[in-house]
Amino acid sequence: MKGTVIKSTGSWYQVLAENKQVYECRLKGSFRLKEQKNTNPITVGDHVEIEIEDNTQNAVISKLEERKNYIIRKSTNLSKQTHIIASNLDQAILVVTLAYPRTSTGFIDRFLVTAEAYSIPVIIVFNKADMYEGAALEVVNKLAAIYQKAGYKTVLTSAIKNKGIDELKLLMIDKVSLISGHSGVGKSTLINALEPSLNLKVSEISETHEKGMHTTTFAEMFPLTFGGFIIDTPGIKEFGMVDIKPEELGHFFPEIRELMQHCKYNNCLHQNEPGCAVRNAVEENLFDKERYINYLNILNSEELKKKHYE
Repeated sequence: MKGTVIKSTGSWYQVLAENKQVYECRLKGSFRLKEQKNTNPITVGDHVEIEIEDNTQNAVISKLEERKNYIIRKSTNLSKQTHIIASNLDQAILVVTLAYPRTSTGFIDRFLVTAEAYSIPVIIVFNKADMYEGAALEVVNKLAAIYQKAGYKTVLTSAIKNKGIDELKLLMIDKVSLISGHSGVGKSTLINALEPSLNLKVSEISETHEKGMHTTTFAEMFPLTFGGFIIDTPGIKEFGMVDIKPEELGHFFPEIRELMQHCKYNNCLHQNEPGCAVRNAVEENLFDKERYINYLNILNSEELKKKHYE
């Protein structure tokens, strides 16, 4: 029987089968024997085949269907290379906040690069809008304008004031949406505003460190009454790059992708090469300087340097 993985705890998986029943599943032994460079051979969103055990709610996952896409990050587990966050996505929703906790543009751009690499559209949600006024609101609007110019949809939301919730819902109808971001940016509160019946547990911000505390332990997929699914994920502190080569990086910044054809050299990395259209655009304020600096930081990061020598 076919089904979709809706929850993964590492050793057990919940699968929503085509008969609308949810089964508690473990992996068939053959999965464990395969060479895995990922910490998780099966992830939320995967389409699988299961074998039901004697009319119970237990089953084994016997086959993994080919994934149309997935979003991946460098694993914190040193024994493995990567961790697949979720698969078969129509879009990702990146929730960011200016403060309590602060989301850096470096983190945003790393997430966007990975999503671009796997052809996953991203909606950037500037959450906790009720906290922004005056200069803070100007900063949010400026950031939103930068990412809109790059081609990304942005939404300003506040679960407390019910701001932007209907706008976000319209973008999610009948789609499989991953929701991601740092701990404490309000993902669970936002999901509860979108789908009150879920009543997900929320946590306070740590006043000492001004950072969020984990409420979501494992990735989990929930059906939405207005159509589609949302995948809730644990908060991410850092976003490590995976399998991206230095010469590919520019292709995952839409502004650079558009400009690079005008560079003097085909192999231009847009650092200090003569006749670089990207650097000229930065100097003429046609390409945001902070986005460009983030590009250079990723380009010269350890992850990409290793790829350069492989």
